[in-house]
Amino acid sequence: MKRVVILGATGSIGSQTLEVIQRFPDHFQVLGLVSGRRSPSQTAPYVIRADEAGAEARIEELVTHPDCDIVVTAIPGAQALRPTLAALRAKKIVALASKEVLVMAGELVMAEAQQRLRPIDSEHSAIWQCLWGESLESVSRLVLTASGGPFWARPEADLDAVSVAEALAHPRWSMGPKVTVDSATIMNKGLELIEAHHLFGVGLDRIDVVIHPQSVVHSLVEFVDGSVKAQLGHPDMRLPIAIALGYPERLPGVIPAAQAAEVGRLDFHPLDPDRFPAVGLARRAAEAGKGAPACLNAANEEAVAAFLRGELPFGRIIPAVAAALAAFPGTGPDLDAVLAADEWARDYFKAKSGKLPA
Repeated sequence: MKRVVILGATGSIGSQTLEVIQRFPDHFQVLGLVSGRRSPSQTAPYVIRADEAGAEARIEELVTHPDCDIVVTAIPGAQALRPTLAALRAKKIVALASKEVLVMAGELVMAEAQQRLRPIDSEHSAIWQCLWGESLESVSRLVLTASGGPFWARPEADLDAVSVAEALAHPRWSMGPKVTVDSATIMNKGLELIEAHHLFGVGLDRIDVVIHPQSVVHSLVEFVDGSVKAQLGHPDMRLPIAIALGYPERLPGVIPAAQAAEVGRLDFHPLDPDRFPAVGLARRAAEAGKGAPACLNAANEEAVAAFLRGELPFGRIIPAVAAALAAFPGTGPDLDAVLAADEWARDYFKAKSGKLPA
């Protein structure tokens, strides 16, 4: 019996994690739930609202509790960083769904991970599964697949004229507004590229992105001998959640298997870096280091929020992030410096309020 703490219990990943746990009561038990403004519908020995007084200290106590076996990190932004580090330092297994943790502070997090970090992102779960039993020395290239969002197949669309409703109409996945907008700009793949670099120890120049509109192949790994492995499955987050919770065991019947005859054709297309420059911007931020990835992440969050409020055109989200990165002076490598880079980017957008590129 593994006892699980869920950070972000009322979000999409948190809710689906609870579904998986409820389906396998002989394997898992909920120890604690941390939620945002909404209280979780399920009870647990420990329930914390993140907006309560003293919540930060209570959350750290929960993720380091002697009875805790697994921490599922599914809260957005910089707030996920401290509890994830605390859990890893306490030798807990962390099932990670929050891209921001590794984007902001990949070196710091991986120094504490020691094989205890398990990815929940479908793309990174796919790579992880393809690497089981393989050596990193045999890996030639990692290939992240992207659905392309709602605009990849609409080259005629004027991205500056995109409405919020159009950006949130994802063709394959059901996700929260911020992640859905990231999928539409394809910034999600830029963040995932940085995440994969840290998770798997593969150079940034050996990680690529391709458009795969069916979202059946979740990622691929190329090996030095020319072989390619891919992980296929229906676009359902309960599968990578169950794999992260149950490893090394595979839990039966989590989702229906993807039948070859039903899948039909699988299409792959190169990413257009001019129409969707976010991946290139993320790659350059990761190469620059010195807090630039944390700045990128925070600037993107602020730009997406401005778009959702109607203050920034969709087509100007990535240029606004690029402008913040160009102005960023750089910081050091420690946790305080990472958090300072995050704060700098948010202050930059506050100062630019009403003056963002139209």
